[in-house]
Amino acid sequence: MLDLATFQTICNRLAALGFLQDDVAWSEASKPPTNADDFALEAIFVICNSGMKNTVARRIFEKVRDALCQGRAAGSVFGHVGKSAAMDRIWRDREMLLTEFLAAEDKLAWCASLPWIGEITKYHLAKNFGADVAKPDVHLQRLADAHGVTPHELCADLAVKTGYRIPTIDLLLWGPARMA
Repeated sequence: MLDLATFQTICNRLAALGFLQDDVAWSEASKPPTNADDFALEAIFVICNSGMKNTVARRIFEKVRDALCQGRAAGSVFGHVGKSAAMDRIWRDREMLLTEFLAAEDKLAWCASLPWIGEITKYHLAKNFGADVAKPDVHLQRLADAHGVTPHELCADLAVKTGYRIPTIDLLLWGPARMA
């Protein structure tokens, strides 16, 4: 397992770069959505973020969000046909989808049932909706493999040692990769 001293070094470096406080506060406070618009926009953001650098995804998301809120289709501002169709469906059905999500026993499996949410992005969405899971993306998977554990086991161990939530540990371990 990753030792606490190494993890603290990572956190100290992130803090020195100005990443730690806001990121940790956001992650520690994440919880299930309470309204349909927030639910849909978070799912749409995760779809935008899938396979893209966060800075690029953020710009696309803002254009898509504005289009949807103005009653236009996602495809009017974003050329990816599959992702745009998924975003339009989620926006259109947001009330029903939120009700289903809140009622679902297995939130992770439910997230995977959404269009364009796959085997990795389901963790991203579930984390953003307050679930205590780690997203096994390539960076966290490599780190976990180096320690002979799963990404969830790696993050759960550090969560117990630090008092942070599992998704917060995931976020902090992913921090160095995002700065690369």
